[in-house]
Amino acid sequence: MATNGAQQVFEPVLAAHNTMQSGADRSQKEQAHQFLERFQKSEEAWTATIAMLQAESVDAAAKLFAVTTLKGKIVYDLHQIPRASLPALRDSIMQNLVTFRNGPKPIRLQLCVCLANLAIQWTEWKDVLPLVVSSLGADPSTLPCVLDFLRVLPEEVTHGRKINLTESELVIRTGELIEENAQQALQLLTRYAQSSPAAAQNPQLLNCITSWMREVPLDSIISSPLLKVIVDALSADEPFEAGIECFCSLIAETKDVDETMSAIQVLYPQVIALLPQLTEASKEEDTEKFKGISKVFAEAGEAWVILMARSPVEFRGLVEAVLESASLDKERDAIPYTFKFWYDLKQYLTIEKYMQARLQFVDIYARLVDIMIRHLEYPKPESGDEKDLFEGDRDQEEKFREFRHQMGDVLKDCCEVMGVTECLKKPYDLVQAWVQAYGPQSGPNHVPEWQKLEAPLFAVRAMGRMVPPEENIMLPRLIPLIVQIPDHNKVRFQAVMALGRYTEWTAQHPETLEPQLQYIMTAFEHSTKEVVRAAALSFKFFCNDCASLLVAHVVPLQQFYVTQLNKIPISSQEEITEGVASVIAKVPLEQLYHMFEGYCNPIVESITSAANHATDDASKKLLSDKISILTIFFDWVRPYVKEGQEHPVVKYCEKVSPLLGQLITVFHDSLPILERVCRCWRYMFLSYRTAMLPLLPDIANKLVHGFETSRQGCFLWATAAIVREFAQSEEQLNPNVAASVFQFYEQQAKNFLRILNDLPPEELPDLIEDFFRLASDMALFYPTESITSPLMEDILLAACAALSLLKEEPLLATLHFLRDLLGYGRNLAPSSSFDDTRQQVPEAIRNRVKQLVLGAGVQLVQRIMTGMMYSFPEGCFPDASGVLLDMFELMPEQVANWVQGTVAMLPAGSITAQESERFLTNIKQRIETGDIRMIRTILQDFTTSYRRRNVAPREGLGRLEASRFRFSG
Repeated sequence: MATNGAQQVFEPVLAAHNTMQSGADRSQKEQAHQFLERFQKSEEAWTATIAMLQAESVDAAAKLFAVTTLKGKIVYDLHQIPRASLPALRDSIMQNLVTFRNGPKPIRLQLCVCLANLAIQWTEWKDVLPLVVSSLGADPSTLPCVLDFLRVLPEEVTHGRKINLTESELVIRTGELIEENAQQALQLLTRYAQSSPAAAQNPQLLNCITSWMREVPLDSIISSPLLKVIVDALSADEPFEAGIECFCSLIAETKDVDETMSAIQVLYPQVIALLPQLTEASKEEDTEKFKGISKVFAEAGEAWVILMARSPVEFRGLVEAVLESASLDKERDAIPYTFKFWYDLKQYLTIEKYMQARLQFVDIYARLVDIMIRHLEYPKPESGDEKDLFEGDRDQEEKFREFRHQMGDVLKDCCEVMGVTECLKKPYDLVQAWVQAYGPQSGPNHVPEWQKLEAPLFAVRAMGRMVPPEENIMLPRLIPLIVQIPDHNKVRFQAVMALGRYTEWTAQHPETLEPQLQYIMTAFEHSTKEVVRAAALSFKFFCNDCASLLVAHVVPLQQFYVTQLNKIPISSQEEITEGVASVIAKVPLEQLYHMFEGYCNPIVESITSAANHATDDASKKLLSDKISILTIFFDWVRPYVKEGQEHPVVKYCEKVSPLLGQLITVFHDSLPILERVCRCWRYMFLSYRTAMLPLLPDIANKLVHGFETSRQGCFLWATAAIVREFAQSEEQLNPNVAASVFQFYEQQAKNFLRILNDLPPEELPDLIEDFFRLASDMALFYPTESITSPLMEDILLAACAALSLLKEEPLLATLHFLRDLLGYGRNLAPSSSFDDTRQQVPEAIRNRVKQLVLGAGVQLVQRIMTGMMYSFPEGCFPDASGVLLDMFELMPEQVANWVQGTVAMLPAGSITAQESERFLTNIKQRIETGDIRMIRTILQDFTTSYRRRNVAPREGLGRLEASRFRFSG
């Protein structure tokens, strides 16, 4: 029974836990969560959790919370307990194990995890396994506790990186707990298995064997009675699942086939002997048994795949067993186990060295194609409702769609082993057979047994990537057959998609282009949306790959494009636009302006019309979509124009740019429209680069004004494109142009700093990300101008303010900017040229960087360390520690003082004086020895350890709280 004092401690914990389990509102649950989080890190949790486990009034769910908390305390906070009190903690855990010997199992298992983690860290405890066995193994009722402990001990030691031990201490402790006890554990398990028939079939026993598998020599298990226990478990119901896992783990230990050949020779017959059970499970529709045995076959196949390539005759039986599991799998539950095996085997069989094995297995891969195509068939609903093939089972439908594409990958493997011609012949024969059997019966809206036609078409589509454009045997027969396929929505969809996969082949066989393109273009009038989307995608591929053939038909294509554009969904509009744009890109330069204008004018007219009627969100969305369509042409059509010659597309840009400028003025409050306009301008500069120079002043002014008015980040990433394209290092530009571009950047930077002065960073995460990506570009392309700019002090302080955010993307952008900037404090610039040469950084620039660091260093160190200890997402840690390392390399003693000052400002009680002193001493020693790079590891270890044990106080971080950014420029 818990004492009254202890009960008073845990009653608030129970109340908070009950709130989390109840239907309380969100704010109450948030308060309860914060209370429990603080409780789990407190010293009171030690006594409270033990008391909760012992109290009869506490329910099982709360006791599970208590034991989970106790586990966390042992893993992370064992330093809170004097070493002299550890025996009492061990005895308490073992006494609770006796109490929970009959369950609940999760509590018993977590208690064993507690005991294992205590054993790992309490290095003075030497007789761990003998003491646990002698204390709990004598009584049959507590034997489950011993088995659970045996199971978790190797797992916890293996994952001991979270334990607060040094690497060398952990290695020594691993030897004491695992290596020195391995044979004893094996003997204990063997004796237990032989104690009774029930013991031999206990799933706990099999779980223990699995856990110790890597710690005990493989031959010791193979030659012991435990092998029979594992194999026999595969024929019994209760231990079957644990037996499968154990047998698969045993097989996995034999992957080094040259070292474990004797074990494989013992295991291989045992594996093959399971084939009759697979057949029986299929007949009896025992899904779990079928999946388990299929998993064994697949695991053995993956482990021994090299042996099949070396000795195909001897190991053919296992390949056939995996094939059989795929063939008999009616529910498609076991097929995923086999996919990796077929890929691995293909990888070996396609090596010249194993050509003989390839010949041996060609027939198996041929049968595999038949099996996969059969599994690709849609089901036939018992209700006869063709509109709901899965009879309302959406999970099954989603699983089927996913498996289809995975099975398509297997068909690609088959192509590599058999050759594409033989592979293609199989679906061709199936399509031909369907035409002969059901073709005469087909009519409008009536395609009998369509599943048997659609599946081979999917197979043809899946094989497309493997078929070379030179294939001249099957495709000349298959393509004409596909374009005559009768009209059924799923069949037509698959036929259209299949044709889209062979456009590279069509480009080399122009005589087949017209009927295919006609088949696809008529599909745009189909009543089913999916078919129309498929037609748009395939049309795009045809235009992309056959552009040289279609350029002669560019005028009829224009009529088709204008007719269909507004009839189809926006994603399909983008696809057919990409298609026709790739054809226009092939038009001769002297005809390009006229043709470009003919395609784009209707879009510009629709933009103007949409702008006149854009009064609500839906109409504004329509307008932004139209701008995206126009942008595609600027992205795809990139002709080569000699210097000094008029650029036809830039000429058109001059025509439409004023309209885009008007849009950002009129719709300054519509983010979708602003983003699309900025994206359009961005692609103009990316595609036509310095040819856009005549438009630069006007567009730059519009970007500055637009950013000042709207405060949206899209104007900054459009600015970044201009900065990169007009960088001095890119081309020999007029120095005045480079100066104007930098002045343009400074205007945007001032606007950003003013915005950050007005609003807290939490309201500007995306804008902060966009600005610091731009600032990084400036540091790389305009290093002298940007680093010496008077604005850089304010930008550095803005970066400090940005580091208080919680969102990963803006934090990474800020940290990358800081690393780029600090890189110029070293002798070699952080950027390099295409010939891998790196420029020397002038001394004036290096000194300027150090001056900047001195000015903002205190804040910078505080913000980065606070972030690493409290708030940064895990993905920010490498760059955050990298910034600190860069600072240490520039001025080690000064940065060490800033770190010391930051540690001194941590909340009281969050760190001991000894920890602080050890951390700072380690840094000082590395500075004295010149081993600066090791400081990064010291920082990461310290902040990670601190973060595990502390949460940010609700009342704030006190002196470490981020200060508000101010800018008066």
